[in-house]
Amino acid sequence: MIGLDTNVLVRYVTQDDPVQSAKASSLIESFTATSPGFVSLVSVVELVWVLQSCYQCPKTQVVAVLETLLRTRELIIEHTELIWQAVRRFTTTKADFADCLIERCAHAAGCEYTATFDIDTAKATGMRRLD
Repeated sequence: MIGLDTNVLVRYVTQDDPVQSAKASSLIESFTATSPGFVSLVSVVELVWVLQSCYQCPKTQVVAVLETLLRTRELIIEHTELIWQAVRRFTTTKADFADCLIERCAHAAGCEYTATFDIDTAKATGMRRLD
């Protein structure tokens, strides 16, 4: 199995650099269900951040990318179910993806709640605001 750094995923998704995008595509498209690539939770979070911050991708496009990654049999995505849960929350709220994932990870770990100072995040994700 080969792990994929965020920049490889970004080049594959955006196809914005002829040389690096071709290399990323060649590698990713060489994976099979029996010899998959690996994408870490951190790389997923970074990918979302890069797509929204650097490429100004709308939420709908980011969600489509995430759904494609999660459904791809040729990739093993770390903590797939938590990411699906975060995607569902991200899709239906104004919270950013990282906050949705933070809350879902804490919930899965058995936390009573997740504390935040951000009132909007608390409202959108179910976190509890620290007063």
